[in-house]
Amino acid sequence: MREKISTPKDLRKEMLKGIRATLLSCGSATKVELSEKLGISFPTITKFVNQMEEAGELITLGLDESSGGRRAQRYAYNPDYQLGVALFLERTESQYTIYNSLGEVKEKGMSPGFLLDGIEMLTEQIESLIDRFPRIGSLAFGVPGSVNDGRIIYIPGYEKYHDFDLKDHFESRFELPVVVENDMNAAVLGYYDKLDDRENPSLVYFYFGQNGPGAGILVNGNVVRGSTSFSGEVSFVPLYDNRNFYQAMTDAEGQTGTINEAGGIDAVSRLIASFTAILNPNAVIFSRDEVSERLLSAISARSASYISKEHLPKLVPSDWQEDYLNGLKRLGLNLLISAGH
Repeated sequence: MREKISTPKDLRKEMLKGIRATLLSCGSATKVELSEKLGISFPTITKFVNQMEEAGELITLGLDESSGGRRAQRYAYNPDYQLGVALFLERTESQYTIYNSLGEVKEKGMSPGFLLDGIEMLTEQIESLIDRFPRIGSLAFGVPGSVNDGRIIYIPGYEKYHDFDLKDHFESRFELPVVVENDMNAAVLGYYDKLDDRENPSLVYFYFGQNGPGAGILVNGNVVRGSTSFSGEVSFVPLYDNRNFYQAMTDAEGQTGTINEAGGIDAVSRLIASFTAILNPNAVIFSRDEVSERLLSAISARSASYISKEHLPKLVPSDWQEDYLNGLKRLGLNLLISAGH
């Protein structure tokens, strides 16, 4: 559903978004081509293109060959006009990527974990990045917790961030558009984004990680967040009479177990059977750091004892960190294209 345009500011934002998206997808276009593709009058397109060219947002590629009339100027988008930052927060480390409007990476780096240190240390890190890259135009954060419209509503173990509006904090501080996303929602979006065949797949991305189990769910190409943005918190799924999923993966001393143990294989298999019965996904994705081919075969076999094999999803290993950052980049790129200036 398209956003409702109600003010001149909204109209300007929508036109800029259309021009940017068209040039980034097509590579280049003339004013006439932009007018035809976007259904916007030639004088209006000319006004916007001239303003964007003057600001350095567009690059001229020269004149087209003449077809009998006046030769038309061809334009391309300047991918380095604005940069985005994708940064995910984990207990022991925080990884970031700085990229341009084509998704090309300008810098990758790693910092200490900010979740235990609090918001000021994270703010200082963003300040240092902006000082070095003044063209930064959007911020995309990933967190190991539930997020509702930029506010972190559930993040066990990190009280400094609980019920904290990360989006509002950074938008107010830096006057930049900000998106905050749950880590597994970002990961499943990033995995989906790199697929060659994206014909309405339904996917579940499962990760145990540093902060306990979580899942990202994508149905028919759309991330499922739920009515209160709590979807994917699979720790609470009551798989046994007296134990939920998290408890089933925890030993008598309170230490988190591994999927490799027999109890862990059964718990994960029950979870996959539950997802199959409710969503019937095409695939369940695992971090390749947490599974082996032998382990996936054992999970598949055990899952088949709960539900017919013909209905079970493929079990696929993938690079979780790459998928996670790719998903955050996609969200940040949407902000860059949608910017109102």
